[in-house]
Amino acid sequence: MTSEAPLRQTRFGLAPDGDGWFVVSAREIRWRAWERLGVYCDFEGKKRFKQLGFNISVLQPGESLGRYHRENAQEDFLVVSGRCVVIVEDEERELRAWDFFHSPPGTAHMIVGAGDGPAVVVAVGARGRRPKGLVYPVSEVAARHGVSVAEETNDPAEAYADLARPVRVTYQDGWLP
Repeated sequence: MTSEAPLRQTRFGLAPDGDGWFVVSAREIRWRAWERLGVYCDFEGKKRFKQLGFNISVLQPGESLGRYHRENAQEDFLVVSGRCVVIVEDEERELRAWDFFHSPPGTAHMIVGAGDGPAVVVAVGARGRRPKGLVYPVSEVAARHGVSVAEETNDPAEAYADLARPVRVTYQDGWLP
């Protein structure tokens, strides 16, 4: 039988403290803010989830979930509210509330907030295969949105070298609908 993981109160909200199942509100878990990449929660404690990454991000217009990339693991995205643009294989598509974007392994992509207000995006990604298959390619389309690297790289530290590290923050009323 799997036991329940305790939730630990931190300065910035709750965090799971160990392996096991748990139930927590996104409004009570700790969040992160990352320059030009919005605010997000990943529901993880000190250890990452082994099989799936699961994030809720709030993006203002022009903020993105990251840099344009492709990897050898599946990712999926659901826009819960607001508007976004997905750049996929050097094409742009508009996304609105309840639009779903499926990114099979090897698909170059990135989501950028659009419109005149915040967008809420749920992102889920498979874990365990990324390091050797992660590529940040150069893209003119992604560059127009500020999410392309200047030179292709496989190194996340290099792809995000121009940004300060994300910082822990407390959930703010109004981020989620």
